[in-house]
Amino acid sequence: PKYPHNVGQIVRLASAYGFAQVWYSGDRIRRGLGDRLPREERMRRYADVTLVNHSDPLTRLLDAAPHACPVAVELRPNSESLVDFVHPDSMVEASGRSPPIYVFGPEDGLLPGPVVKRCHRFVVIPSFECLNLATCVATVVYDRMAKMRAEARPAVRARGIAAAAGG
Repeated sequence: PKYPHNVGQIVRLASAYGFAQVWYSGDRIRRGLGDRLPREERMRRYADVTLVNHSDPLTRLLDAAPHACPVAVELRPNSESLVDFVHPDSMVEASGRSPPIYVFGPEDGLLPGPVVKRCHRFVVIPSFECLNLATCVATVVYDRMAKMRAEARPAVRARGIAAAAGG
C-alpha cells in the first residue's frame, strides 16, 4: 500500500464486514503508519482486525489454505467484470474449499508476475477513472456480500434501534 489512510480504511472495512485479518506486503506505509492507524479510520472494533505485514502474503496464505482461490483485482486483458463476476464459493462446509483470497495490486503499479501466476481468476471494477486501494476493497467486499445467498450473509448488528425509536 502507498498511503496509511487507505490501510486504515481497509482495516475499518474488515471490521465492518467481519474479516479477522488484513495482509499486506512492502514497507512504504510503515513510515507514515507508525504503531497506530490514522485517527479518522479507527472505530471501536478495529482492534479485532489483525494487520499483518509479510514479504509474500499470498504464498503464506496459500500454504495455510491450499484449496483457496486467489482472485486478482486488477485491470488486465481478459479480466472478468465485477458486474458479472461470480465470487468463489466461500462456504467451506458445503464445498470443501477455503474462502477466496482477494489480491489487490499497488495503486501506482501492477501485481508482480509471480503473484499473477498464482491467481486463478482476475476481476476488474468497471469505472471511468482509477480507484484508490480502499475504494477497490470496499467495492469488492460489498459486491461479494450483496451476491451471497441471504442465509450466508453476515448478520447485521442492531444499531441503536431503541434510541432511534425514542426509547
